[in-house]
Amino acid sequence: MLHGKIALITGSAKGLGKRTALALADLGCDVAINYVNSENEACELVDRLKAKGVRSMAVQADIASRDDNARMIDTISRKWGDVDILINNAGPFVRERRTFDEYELDEIDYMMRGNLIGVMQLDRLVLPAMRSNRWGRIVHFGFGRASEGRGWPHRAVYAAAKVGLVSLTKTLAEEQAAFGVTVNMICPGDIRGGNKEKSIGEVSHLTDEEFPGIRPGSGEDVARVIAFLCMPESDFLTGNVMEVSGGFDPIRSIVAQRQSDGGR
Repeated sequence: MLHGKIALITGSAKGLGKRTALALADLGCDVAINYVNSENEACELVDRLKAKGVRSMAVQADIASRDDNARMIDTISRKWGDVDILINNAGPFVRERRTFDEYELDEIDYMMRGNLIGVMQLDRLVLPAMRSNRWGRIVHFGFGRASEGRGWPHRAVYAAAKVGLVSLTKTLAEEQAAFGVTVNMICPGDIRGGNKEKSIGEVSHLTDEEFPGIRPGSGEDVARVIAFLCMPESDFLTGNVMEVSGGFDPIRSIVAQRQSDGGR
């Protein structure tokens, strides 16, 4: 369905990005893998994708760096051609729970660049070719309930950046629709650890203790939605913020955990 299309997936050496790379390769995409430090994992994935009969390359770049973003797009363009599909999966995240006043100024700057400004830069770098070719797919990553603009205790910087991407998603969708470019956002639920690279079948027999009756999420749950949005027939779907969460509310979970920890 996507034979010959060129896809760039940021942060794709591992986790949800890796699962998405495999899904797009199965549809015939040539896939550029982006990584910062996980060179071995990126090269292993490149070999796996090539075995599917598509082209693949690994490109080191930190999405928070403007120069890295420009170099990465230039590298792909020179070797293969224009990027047709951009999946903005990468984004720094501080797992330690901290209130906003506990963040250093450099941390705030890096997280905003990695989760919002760098994404905007990559979008801007690929859009001229997409508009010229009158076809393109851009997918942003958010978090559950991002479209509601709610507060997320201990995740202030990350949440603010992703909520900003909600607005960008809707704006670009309207601006680029006439050029055959769709822009959507995927908001994964709390898909944990190794489950990010697993199939639905591998987690279907498991249960989620925090949300009885719902199995844990898998990387395939997210990747299959992204693959659907990238298909030519999905041109009517744009400007959407799509939850892939099993109904799970990550903010509620964090607040409940904080209360059980005595408010910290």
